Amino acid sequence: MADVTPPVGLASFAAAAVSGGDAIKTGFVAFFYSLRTVALPFVFIFNTDLLLIDVTWVQGILVFITASIAILVFTAGTMGWFLTKSRVYESVALVLIAFMLFRPDFVMDRIQPPFQQVEPSAFTEALGNAAEGDEIRLVVSGPDFDTGDNKETTLVLSVGAGSGEERLANFGLLLLPEDGVVKMDEPSFGSAFSDSLSSFDFYGDDPVQIASVQAPSNQMAKEWVFIPALIFLAFIAFLQRARISRQGVPA
Repeated sequence: MADVTPPVGLASFAAAAVSGGDAIKTGFVAFFYSLRTVALPFVFIFNTDLLLIDVTWVQGILVFITASIAILVFTAGTMGWFLTKSRVYESVALVLIAFMLFRPDFVMDRIQPPFQQVEPSAFTEALGNAAEGDEIRLVVSGPDFDTGDNKETTLVLSVGAGSGEERLANFGLLLLPEDGVVKMDEPSFGSAFSDSLSSFDFYGDDPVQIASVQAPSNQMAKEWVFIPALIFLAFIAFLQRARISRQGVPA
């Protein structure tokens, strides 16, 4: 970014010398065009597929193709030029298309939430029905050991092998169902969540209990989002080609 950003901007100053344009103005325009360089590291955080983490070679090829299209579309959106000079709504649409290609999981999560609410009383059953490698989110509420005030914490359980009871035992969680409420006893010493729950008062008048459970839902593959995104991109291309033909504007 320093290469195109004033006051350093060596590439911008060299380009301005060739074109005869204003060096500072060229630098600011170049900086705006290079915003994709700023956006990409943040995209990597939320979509690790772009770093080829835990992907198959088929997924890797798909990521390479869609990411290449996305970066070109994002650049076209920020530059205001795709096949021809873009209108404002077309530039906005191109940036949104790039976002859909970079973050298909965000869009899919809005269409189909990745987790479904499960009654606390059905927690063990949900744990048994989960596939190995899935994650179950558990919200635990109860009195604080020091203040006595009620508080909550969220536990993320990475499901391993075994039945629901075996998995529960592996986590060291001790449940005491009573009158529709799933109370919890102090977890086994040295177990996975003994430290996370150590600040709760398990021996007070108010019980420590499971407040809510979120189990994985049967969500469609996030790659399905690529289809409407590419169709939308083709529509923008169609609009611009029609405008080129109508106005005789060179592409």
